[in-house]
Amino acid sequence: MTDLDVGRDAYAIPGPPNTNLADILERVLDKGIVIAGDIKIDLLDIELLTIRLRLFVASVDTAKKAGIDWWETDPALSSRAARDSLEDENRELRERLEALESAKDETQAADR
Repeated sequence: MTDLDVGRDAYAIPGPPNTNLADILERVLDKGIVIAGDIKIDLLDIELLTIRLRLFVASVDTAKKAGIDWWETDPALSSRAARDSLEDENRELRERLEALESAKDETQAADR
């Protein structure tokens, strides 16, 4: 071993602390991260197309704290929401049927 090799190891510069993907993901989900962007296509100062992109990456708990809970009311994503949607539809259909039957009864009574 030469003096040059010893000197190089003696003054090693420490790097950043090691973090793995799980640690980074845990931090992001705990705090949440928002990515926002707009894409506009204009031609001669005439707006032809606008696309707005919003991405919120967070855990369910963090999203609920931020007031975001659309997955709980979307029938495609929640069995409870689908059941509630069917119940609402059935109730509305029953009300319409009752209204039609009462109108029919009134018409028959007027004809007599």
